[in-house]
Amino acid sequence: MNHICPTVTALDVHAYREQLELVSSFAPRIHIDLMDGDFAPTASPNPDLLWIPEGVEVDIHVMYRNPDAILERLISLKPSLIIVHAESNADIPKLASTLRNHGIKTGIALLPETSAEDVRYVLPHTQHALIFGGHLGYHGGQADLSQLAKAEELLKAQRQLELGWDGGANLENLDELIRAGISVINVGSAIHKTDNPETTYATMKAKVTPV
Repeated sequence: MNHICPTVTALDVHAYREQLELVSSFAPRIHIDLMDGDFAPTASPNPDLLWIPEGVEVDIHVMYRNPDAILERLISLKPSLIIVHAESNADIPKLASTLRNHGIKTGIALLPETSAEDVRYVLPHTQHALIFGGHLGYHGGQADLSQLAKAEELLKAQRQLELGWDGGANLENLDELIRAGISVINVGSAIHKTDNPETTYATMKAKVTPV
């Protein structure tokens, strides 16, 4: 199954509430970005101030240099998936073990400079790999589709891996993302900055759903 996941990328609690209430009203799975202002150039609100809605599958993308610092709080939110960066200081096998004990899946995100080979050793501990082709901590920007070359390599290393894409996804490049093996497409400005986000989401969802 292919998923269109609207993203929540907020710099303050008011924007977080607005974005979260909007996308959770029509999307069954959403993607929440958390930034530390260090690893990522922008900073999201303190995780202690955040919440996630009931009845919605939530992926949390942790753009923190030290994800362990907020791991306990993230676990308490009970998301479906927590994604940390390969470039962070996280001990991913240990983190994955902790998350598994709480019924939470583990994802690993790869910045453009990180190759599939670089993360091969941790793939057995993860269920999801997020290929990053945009700019950390922002909505908008061009998709660097050259990063899709990683998709085949990741799937060769771990055939059961769910592949995600983050960065510049829109109606024009959905087909290319799906052909490359991406099944979870995270969408920011292409949904949030349209006149009717719900209609745009439905159009994108229909485009990636097999007839």
